[in-house]
Amino acid sequence: MYLIYSLLTFAFFVTVSPYFGYQALRYRKYVNSFWQRLGYLPVSLNVDAESSIWIHAVSVGEVLTARALLPELRERYPSLRLFMSTTTMTGQRLARENLQGLDGVFYFPFDLNFIVNRTLRLVKPKLFIMMETEIWPNLLRACHRYDVKTILVNGRISSRSYPRYRAIRPLFCKVLAHVDRFCMQGNESSRRLIELGADPGRVTVTGTLKFDSLETPAARPGLQMKDRVLRYFRISDLRHVVVAASTLRGEEEPVLRAFAKIKLDTADALLIIAPRHPERFDEVVRMVDSAGFSAARRTDLPIDSEPRVDVVVLDTIGELARLYQIATVVFVGGSLVDVGGHNILEPAIFGKPIVFGPWMQNFKEVAETFLAANGACQVQSGDELEETLQALLNDPVRRAGLGATARALVESNRGAKERSLEVIQELLPPVDSETSVRVVSPSRFAP
Repeated sequence: MYLIYSLLTFAFFVTVSPYFGYQALRYRKYVNSFWQRLGYLPVSLNVDAESSIWIHAVSVGEVLTARALLPELRERYPSLRLFMSTTTMTGQRLARENLQGLDGVFYFPFDLNFIVNRTLRLVKPKLFIMMETEIWPNLLRACHRYDVKTILVNGRISSRSYPRYRAIRPLFCKVLAHVDRFCMQGNESSRRLIELGADPGRVTVTGTLKFDSLETPAARPGLQMKDRVLRYFRISDLRHVVVAASTLRGEEEPVLRAFAKIKLDTADALLIIAPRHPERFDEVVRMVDSAGFSAARRTDLPIDSEPRVDVVVLDTIGELARLYQIATVVFVGGSLVDVGGHNILEPAIFGKPIVFGPWMQNFKEVAETFLAANGACQVQSGDELEETLQALLNDPVRRAGLGATARALVESNRGAKERSLEVIQELLPPVDSETSVRVVSPSRFAP
């Protein structure tokens, strides 16, 4: 089974290498990361060959979620180094520039035996933490062989991925046997994982860690005055701001159509579009120009002034979450096209009214909880998006109610961090700790 998987992985790598070559030439992607993906990490990463905890977070969302664990891991395991790997460039940049307490950041290796073995020899983990659903057969088998404890944190099995995993259940079952513990977001994901072959005794429903990764705005008084990003958006309280977050191809057009109608009623309204993928920044700017709006990139805005354009294209990484503070209403992308949706919790913590499309399977439990409590609006089409955005901008009472409910839901569902850390501590007891292991309580956040 593993030999077949490795051969298929190698064949896939050879097949897609022209694409990687094109991306490297066209967008300069993967150029600096290639050798690390082959397991050639800089010796300076762990020059004294110290034992570590290795956290793998694919991209920006997982990096931000993992942030909740870092202070406690540092406190509970002071003798272990703390490393993080990412798959994407954007995740790598965010981890390097915005996370405190890490001893090193590197790119995740290709899942081939000789490569993962090379990486493990340098990183020397005692514990490997996978964020969400990162199941890599060869790496997990190597961890098992070298007695590295492994845990899946904030795990989920989406309705999209479940049939694919079920189709390869014989292999997947063997792979799951090499994972020591699973901390799952909800009951549905837990059930699916057990049906795929996970030992029920190793599975715990801890809730979604995304709630705990959010910093409460009240904890940082005067933030809007001090935040450097917000200095580029000195927006009047009377000016409506629509934020279209993490948009994908096929979503900007309906957003711009909706904004055109909004402008008929509110001439000074501002639209901030944050494309999900950096390589689309130029494309989205051209799209805005073609729609007849005045546009500016965030990087071209003058500091300490109000944008005097119709649309700002956010061409930076890691700033979106802070811009939710100035939003009047937020549309969360990845949901009008069949991708599975993106995180709605970041605007929720700021008490903003949230709108998303029909495709939210990647955040199904969170979306259902918000909709059931009237903490968000779901639309089924671009036309309905136009109507909903316009209605919200004209109804401050409804906006306030949606926002207050959204923030209350975030606060009431915190706790997954502590439950996850308890499971981690059961798996890898801190050497210097006399703390007894507590029973992990069931999550309040369950379908």
